[in-house]
Amino acid sequence: MQALAHRCPVFVVVRRAVEVGGDGERFGYEAFHVVRGQILRVSFSSVIEEGRVVLHRGAPFLDGEAAARDMGIAVAYLPGTAMRRTAQLLPGDAKTDRRDAHVIAWAALKLPETLRDAGSDDETLAALRMLAGHDEDLAHESTRHVNRLRSLLLQTHPTFERVLKGERATRDATLALLERYGGPAGMERVGIEDVKDWAGSNGLRAGRIIDDMFKAIGEQTVTVPGTGMAETIIPSIARDIKAIKDRRREVGRQVEKLLEDHPLLTVPASMPGIGVRTASNILLGIGGDIANFKSAAHLAAYAGIAPVTGQSGTSIKGERPARGGNKRLKNALWQSSFVVSTKHPPSIAYYKRKREQGKHHNAAVICLARRRCDVIYSMLKNGALYQGPALAA
Repeated sequence: MQALAHRCPVFVVVRRAVEVGGDGERFGYEAFHVVRGQILRVSFSSVIEEGRVVLHRGAPFLDGEAAARDMGIAVAYLPGTAMRRTAQLLPGDAKTDRRDAHVIAWAALKLPETLRDAGSDDETLAALRMLAGHDEDLAHESTRHVNRLRSLLLQTHPTFERVLKGERATRDATLALLERYGGPAGMERVGIEDVKDWAGSNGLRAGRIIDDMFKAIGEQTVTVPGTGMAETIIPSIARDIKAIKDRRREVGRQVEKLLEDHPLLTVPASMPGIGVRTASNILLGIGGDIANFKSAAHLAAYAGIAPVTGQSGTSIKGERPARGGNKRLKNALWQSSFVVSTKHPPSIAYYKRKREQGKHHNAAVICLARRRCDVIYSMLKNGALYQGPALAA
């Protein structure tokens, strides 16, 4: 972004534009009441010969963004927190479109490193971004339904709810049984043999979970008021969870299909613990281009998994976990590291070594994520697939 500080750059925000010179002097201001690509092309063309022109994307602004990219104009944005802090450096406390435009222009001219690249307009990345957003919505919806299911079971049959710990509640066999029988009371009425016969005839591998369910049913000797109504609601919740799981599987298939159009996706997906969804989130987190990062340390700091040093004068130098970072990238790295900390032998050994050094679980997983970040950076930089463990230290 250092190249932004030209003599007369123009920074455009939705419905407003400001033209600022190299010395910070504001030359003009224009409000766009009707934002259309053709109108912006005229505005861009009138100043594009004067110096570098940059479009600031402050909100959904597809016409202007497409027009800017087509004319070779860089597209960037200033995060909200950075903008508020920058505004405090300038005189006045007003909050107007005119002042916002000037603050953004001044920041980009005087502090160009504060601007973030808006990313490329790659078709595959755009499709991935939409699929990732849709999958995230489905995941939240699934969590809401699962929480409601657990709440109903906990109110009516606590021991039965405890049997469905972790992923057991969302397994296909569990959902099919709940949809069929409604819950503990319905299963108890038909008996364990009939339930097992039905599960077997429908291809469900649920022998162990059925045994655990009936053991829990036998431990409760009273019927809680509202049990009957709860078991009329549970089947519909189970159907909804199954439908959401099917939709998420379809999203996964669509992401896999995009692998053919974006070979870089196969690079992170070759690493243990990283599936197609996580790989797409990593790719989206870095903006589709690892060249945006000078080193693995730069990438780790951007993701918010590198420790933050605190030191002043003669005070003791200390480090604390980073609170910021790119949330999409941070979550992808953390979740994949959490998975391999229990599944991948070299990662398990590294995780255990960090725990033996006195680190808590989350800190040990973050250490593993930081080490894996080095590997991911090298893989993306060289376009090489994962080849083996390199987690010493």
